[in-house]
Amino acid sequence: MRQVFARRRGSDRLLLIFGGWGMDERLIDLPSAVGEGVDVMLCYDYRSMSFDASPLAGYRSLHLLAWSMGVWVAGRVLGGMTLPWAGRVAFNGTPFPMDDVRGIPVSVFEGTLRGFSETVLAKFRRRMCGSGDALRLFMERAPQRTVDELHGELQALHDAVLVADGSHTLQWDLAVVGLRDRIFPPANQLAAWQDVAEVRTVDAAHYDVAVMKHLIETDLTWTRN
Repeated sequence: MRQVFARRRGSDRLLLIFGGWGMDERLIDLPSAVGEGVDVMLCYDYRSMSFDASPLAGYRSLHLLAWSMGVWVAGRVLGGMTLPWAGRVAFNGTPFPMDDVRGIPVSVFEGTLRGFSETVLAKFRRRMCGSGDALRLFMERAPQRTVDELHGELQALHDAVLVADGSHTLQWDLAVVGLRDRIFPPANQLAAWQDVAEVRTVDAAHYDVAVMKHLIETDLTWTRN
């Protein structure tokens, strides 16, 4: 796993962002609402589930925003830790990423993995963005990673999900569900989060930077100066 500080200025507050499969540090520009007194770490590239918790030491409060497959990964690597959480927000992902009822249908996940290619990746990104305009915006800051690398990451995630034993759990405060999500079906997300976390629905596709920025600006209000 890659852990990259987008900002590290010796603050005692940290905003921790777990991106989805196939992403890199270009996932999101930090909105102006993230105060100068807040450090920010981005996590991505889940070919390994190895997470170095040592950089978290010394922070007085942590806030988590996880998106897509990053929701499951965050739960796996952080669930067994005692940390000074100020809030944990999940967007368009669930703790059950390969699940016919609570995540991505198994046949869809495994079919994407078996037939993975540049063509399949392009199709996935179109579905992820939901519209041509959104796709063009995404491609302007597309991750700088190879198709082989992304295939390897998807395989690693698939294998890790299969052997997960559910021993690590993370309590989430808010789950935000995009009603136009074509990757994690909205109905499956709602089923996964029922009686688990507060749920909010938004008119959004799977990938929506505006929603992520809004969550930082409104629900992660402690990040403001």
